[in-house]
Amino acid sequence: MCLAVPGKVIEISERDMTRMAKVDFGGVVKDVCLAYLPEVEVGDYTIVHVGFAIQKLDEESAIETLALFEKLGVLAEEFGDVGDRAEETTS
Repeated sequence: MCLAVPGKVIEISERDMTRMAKVDFGGVVKDVCLAYLPEVEVGDYTIVHVGFAIQKLDEESAIETLALFEKLGVLAEEFGDVGDRAEETTS
């Protein structure tokens, strides 16, 4: 399954002339392209689909969605089990 998942921007950088971010998806941190949302800043929540931030989202909605996805097991399906998530965050 390939969902659009909300996450929190924790770091922004530029790579190969492209604005990129590290985004935290409830414990899993992934690199995300910000080309479609240049106004996003550290601390903002965004919906990410296939590695691209596609929409800015308010914190309350993002947290509710992440909690629901976690409860339904969708995050584990998207990002692997909890052990995998712990490894990704530390690497």
